[in-house]
Amino acid sequence: MRALLAAVLVSFASAGNCQPQPLPIFDAHLHYSHDAWDTVPVEQAIDIMRKAGLKRALISSSGDEGQQRLYRAAPDLVIPELRPYRTRGEIGTWVRDETVVAYLEEKLSKYKYASIGEFHLYGADAELPVPRLVVQLAKKFNLLLHAHSDIDAIERLFRQWPQARILWAHGGFERPERVAELLRKYRNLWCDLAFRTDHASGGKVDPAWRSAFLQFPDRFMVGTDSYTPERWHYIPGHADWSRQWLADLPRDVAERIAWKNGEEVFGSLLQPH
Repeated sequence: MRALLAAVLVSFASAGNCQPQPLPIFDAHLHYSHDAWDTVPVEQAIDIMRKAGLKRALISSSGDEGQQRLYRAAPDLVIPELRPYRTRGEIGTWVRDETVVAYLEEKLSKYKYASIGEFHLYGADAELPVPRLVVQLAKKFNLLLHAHSDIDAIERLFRQWPQARILWAHGGFERPERVAELLRKYRNLWCDLAFRTDHASGGKVDPAWRSAFLQFPDRFMVGTDSYTPERWHYIPGHADWSRQWLADLPRDVAERIAWKNGEEVFGSLLQPH
């Protein structure tokens, strides 16, 4: 009896010491471009992501070499996406640069990707020859499009390819009501919440955003957007901040937004050629 009582006490003590594991995070919007390699070396970048509790991360880089280095070092963690920029200066010029297509074709023949992007594309520019050819490459290689775009460009992309799957960077910085309207219209549209704070404050979710999250729990992902090297050091803090406001949602919705949506959408796409 004494031994049984001791075992029960140990069991209760152990249960009391158990802490819930932090919610895993799928970061759907990271960059590791040519200006980040020296500032945040590969080993440090991977350490940052692991310490932040990232389950996986969708990563692109201007010049492409950045995420290739990360993917070689941590293929369990990194999901590469192919950006049409060779340098930062091409953000505003790529849509009229015919050499972009050959560059993307070369990379697609060598490496594995889950997506093309993140690229900046607005309005009628989506109808230009280069963006149209990029959409055809995504179709040919079964890739998502990660578009930093306004609503007009998103709708033009879907008109070009109705079966396209698009991750809408930052949800277009649109109001949650407009985001929900587009999600209702296009079932193959997802939104990352990178570089946004309007959806939560003080660990509480904004009511309008709560409505969007509850209507479309399978269509949102979190993201940090490390568009400058120093933002790599924001990743752990952003993950913790995300966990705080996600805790204000039903657990199943929080898990979907935190990591399950990203894993379901991107996890199966990184297949060998």
